[in-house]
Amino acid sequence: MKYALQMYSVRDGIKNGDDLLAALGKVRQAGYEGVEFAGVQDLPADVLKARLDELGLTVVGTHIGLENYEEKNLAKTIAYYRTLGCRQIGIGGADIFSERKLEKALKILANAEKVCEEAGMKVYFHNHTHEFAPAKGSKSDAWIIHRLKEVCYLEIDTYWSFYAGIDNKAFLKDNADRICLVHLKDGNDGKPCAIGEGQNDIAAVMEASEAIGMEWIIVENDDPVPDGISDVTRSIQYLKKNF
Repeated sequence: MKYALQMYSVRDGIKNGDDLLAALGKVRQAGYEGVEFAGVQDLPADVLKARLDELGLTVVGTHIGLENYEEKNLAKTIAYYRTLGCRQIGIGGADIFSERKLEKALKILANAEKVCEEAGMKVYFHNHTHEFAPAKGSKSDAWIIHRLKEVCYLEIDTYWSFYAGIDNKAFLKDNADRICLVHLKDGNDGKPCAIGEGQNDIAAVMEASEAIGMEWIIVENDDPVPDGISDVTRSIQYLKKNF
């Protein structure tokens, strides 16, 4: 398996497009081979692709808002990320916790997944803790995450699933056919930290990810200390030492 970084982890050093291009160099120097974007600072796709190629970085995914998957915006979204060589595009989170809002999102995602499949791409949704429960006002007791996987793929954030009380090893294996990416994250009592410094069962996540054939493991920290690059460097050093 190869390691990518969710760029949200180093957002403290990114205020504009030039900062993003510079941050990519630091991420590569730290030892990551891929990235997952969380905003592109209005950089043209060809400019960003040139920098990625220069550094030898692969774009394994992206977190963008649900509105980008609406029918009126979808062609533009597909074109941008195809230029980057990205074949899996995702949503980092959305307000889908009421039945009404969830139903609306499911329709948007179902159409987007159909169109993207025809374009050789996948659409995925990244979880937090609240997706491991039914939507408010729903007549069904099905968890939100299980309803999402019926219309798009999943990117399992393994700290938020752990924090929700989920057995990551079992969940990853049981839902392998609908999981396209895995977020490796650690934390203590709901507060994220560098990999190996928290309570998550990192070894179990790594074992299960390998078992279901994950090519990429994506490191993320929502709240890096003392800064993004220092934190994610500790994470990849831990991973390369222990796995």
